[in-house]
Amino acid sequence: MGKGDRKTRRGKTYRGSYGNSRAHSLQPAVAGAKATVTKPLATKKAAPKKKSA
Repeated sequence: MGKGDRKTRRGKTYRGSYGNSRAHSLQPAVAGAKATVTKPLATKKAAPKKKSA
């Protein structure tokens, strides 16, 4: 169980390979967690028209 072991994470890191012990995918850290939702950008409202005297 060390650098030479192909079944452990340390062995996978040492060899530079990926597998079940060292998954190479983008998944949420917590199982069942929702993906982050980005809010739409706020738009500026038009300035109110000036009243003429």
